[in-house]
Amino acid sequence: MPTTPPPPISEPDPSTLYCSGSHVGSCAGCQRRTHRYGDGGLPLCQWCLAPVQVGWGSAVHFTSTRTQPR
Repeated sequence: MPTTPPPPISEPDPSTLYCSGSHVGSCAGCQRRTHRYGDGGLPLCQWCLAPVQVGWGSAVHFTSTRTQPR
């Protein structure tokens, strides 16, 4: 199955269309604007996440390293 190349970095990840502006940030891989914060946010855009999921499986997820209030 041929894959289409990602659009230019200047174009945001489509996930930004479904989240509030306060949840938008830069992809940790390519710096594309993506839904990074809040519920459903990931540090990678869909194009940077795809090869990670191929290597690790679709269950790959990210663990927050931020300290949690007690």
